[in-house]
Parts: sequence; C-alpha cells; structure tokens
Amino acid sequence: MNRRQFSSASGSALALATMAAWRQAHALGLGDLTQREASLGLRAALERGALAAVGLLGKPGGFLDNPKVRIPLPGFLADASRFLRAMGRGQQVDELEVAMNRAAEAAVPLAQELLTHAVKSMTVNDAKKILAGGGTSVTDFFAEKTRAPLAERFLPVVTRATEKVELAEKYNRVAGKAVGMGIVKKEDAAIEPYVTRKSLDGLYAMIGEEEKKIRQDPAGSGSAILRKVFGSLQ
Repeated sequence: MNRRQFSSASGSALALATMAAWRQAHALGLGDLTQREASLGLRAALERGALAAVGLLGKPGGFLDNPKVRIPLPGFLADASRFLRAMGRGQQVDELEVAMNRAAEAAVPLAQELLTHAVKSMTVNDAKKILAGGGTSVTDFFAEKTRAPLAERFLPVVTRATEKVELAEKYNRVAGKAVGMGIVKKEDAAIEPYVTRKSLDGLYAMIGEEEKKIRQDPAGSGSAILRKVFGSLQ
C-alpha cells in the first residue's frame, strides 16, 4: 500500500491518533519510541494483518482447504447429511458445502477496501484500545469497524454462488419452517446469511492469526517499525 496515500488521507485525525498512541506507549513503558514510530507501528500492524488474511482466504482453497476456517454445513443440515448420503444424495451435500466455501473465497477480496479505510480512519480511542488491549486488539478493531458493512457486501456474492445449488433452496424452505419449531436457530434459517457470517468469522480469525505472529515474533515480520513497537511490548 502506498504510504503517501495514508499521509494525504489521514490529516488531523491521524495526528491526534499519533499523540494518543504515544501517550499510551509511555504508559506501557515504551518510552524509547518516538511518536511517529508508535503511530506507524500500529498502522503497519493493522495493514499487514488485514491484507495477509485477505490474501490467504481470497483464493481457491482459501476456505475449502483450510480446516481452521472451512465453513461446515449448518447444524440442522449437518445432522441430516448422513441420512441424505444414505439416500444417495451425497453428491448434493458435497456440492453445497463446496459452493458455500467457494462463495466465501469469492467474497473476501471485497473486504480489502473497507479494511484499508478502517486503518486510515483510526481515531484516538482506537489507538488507545489497540495499545492497551490484549493479543487480539487489532482483530477486535477490525471486527468492530467493518463487520456490518462487510456483511452487506458479502451477502450478494454469497447469494449468487449458492442460489444455483438445489439443496440450498430446499434447506432454506425447510429451515425457515423449522425455526418456528425451535429446531433451527434463527440466524441459521437461510444458507446465505449463514455463509456470510461464517465468511466474516473466518476473515477475522485469520487476521487474529496474523496478529499473533507479529506479536510473538516481531523480528520475523520483516518490518523495522513492527520489530521496535511490538518487540517493546513483549
């Protein structure tokens, strides 16, 4: 990402965020860092974790071949899958599971713009929470700022990918009725919102994985700024 774009887009808000981050850094015993280093370290961690997660997930196999984020069939359908396979409909079950994960892989690249915007829009309070927070504070920041708008972007992509699968339509029809009987959770009443939610869960989970790597081994990040800021936090 072009750092000059950060400078031109951030203006006074980032200046305030820099001051806040520096004050918080002192409170945490990071007095050897400059104001600029504290701010750049935060932004570098935000950007690196987000873009790495998008790159890992937004490709063929990003979800389907990764057991950490692979999207399973919703509970009601997962329970019924053995019966469906015994009835000779295993191919339809597999087709739906593949379609769900391919949908997530297709949707994730749409997250890059909003994740980047969240970094540029980092406020004073955001900087304080990230520096004072625990090992998932960066992940929490992204989830808080982007989950709702990303759900809106992901849903149409997921819908296009699953609407052609016959079993998805049948699931929606049956699950919609089952909700009223307490058999299916309301949030799992349709495939499309279920896959959208799981796609976002996977995205934030992978951002969390990248954040842990940076915090645990800042020297291995390849960034002098990250080494200095997060190395001091250890």
